[in-house]
Amino acid sequence: MNWNARIDRVQPFRVMGLLEQAQAREAAGHDVIHLEIGEPDFATPEPVVEAGRQALAEGRTRYTPAGGIPALREAIAGHYAAHFGAAIDPARILVTPGASGALLLASQLLVGRGDRVLMADPTYPCNRHFMGLADAEIDCVPVGDESGWQLDAALVARHWQPATRLAMLATPSNPTGHMLDAGGLRAVAGEVARRDGALLVDEIYQGLSYDVAPVSAAAVAPEAFVVNSFSKYFGMTGWRLGWLVAPEAAVEPLTRLAQNVFLAAPTLSQHAALAAFTPECAGELERRRRELHRRRDALLAGLERLGLAPAVPPQGAFYLWLDVSRYTRDSQAFCQRLLETENVAITPGVDFAVRGGEHHVRIAFTNDVARLEEAVARLARFLDRETP
Repeated sequence: MNWNARIDRVQPFRVMGLLEQAQAREAAGHDVIHLEIGEPDFATPEPVVEAGRQALAEGRTRYTPAGGIPALREAIAGHYAAHFGAAIDPARILVTPGASGALLLASQLLVGRGDRVLMADPTYPCNRHFMGLADAEIDCVPVGDESGWQLDAALVARHWQPATRLAMLATPSNPTGHMLDAGGLRAVAGEVARRDGALLVDEIYQGLSYDVAPVSAAAVAPEAFVVNSFSKYFGMTGWRLGWLVAPEAAVEPLTRLAQNVFLAAPTLSQHAALAAFTPECAGELERRRRELHRRRDALLAGLERLGLAPAVPPQGAFYLWLDVSRYTRDSQAFCQRLLETENVAITPGVDFAVRGGEHHVRIAFTNDVARLEEAVARLARFLDRETP
């Protein structure tokens, strides 16, 4: 059978293969340190779990409106008002099955065959793949220390083409953890608006920021499409719940898409997520953010001793993007050897970067400090053997 040619634009996510191998090594009795997957070791906060139990006990298991239950849309709008000073009509918020559901809606609405999309290189691979499935052409713009590992306004202006319809940002970014501040977001939004384009901002890690205050494009670029998730900051990865903030004119066509593509987000997850905005939960989430900050600093200190710490430390998310070019030009093989010899699982950069991924790796600081320090010790041993 001949598959739709667009499927060929979706590349495998190599980290999932490494995860499977790491789990197999664990099952065989090896002590594996998992720093490969974008999922902290924290459980879902208890107030959220309890709200889910209560919703189930009350029989809240029927379909919801395609855009989500009104109470949750209002709670999300209240979150933007309280934390970012953004006044957002709850009707502009669509609750989706994970951030992936929001990305699917946005890509199908905003681009089609022959359209071009600007995004940073490196970036989360699914961002490229969603746009490819919409038949758009992706222009991956290399970023580095000079632009703070972000697609900034100067790069947007330089790389915009006549067929470009959309610029996509990710802040904090996966895999680098770097952020755009309010001025940077405003400048990119201005460049895009001058070209009559659309701006899509991935804020899935928004709230997980260190040394700098979190910002949202929703507060500085009202016409932007903003994707967020309950997975990362709120600790609800398996609940599969996200949202999309859209300009008012886009809500009706997006709702039509949602009705047809997935009908509605999971009902139990929506009711559980209401508890994520309670004071009790907020205190626990802040404690976790501080712990991730502590882990970031501990890992940076260890990598500094190995000469591997990034020149510009990440301001958010829970990743470090490391240049390992003095050891390898095959990050996939590098990660494979590290797993097989030292039982440390990290992610090859080729998952994220079109250019440069062969000599970069991503490390997730999703384990406690003691385990991170042990991982650094094992990495040091491994690098001693890898040194040319």
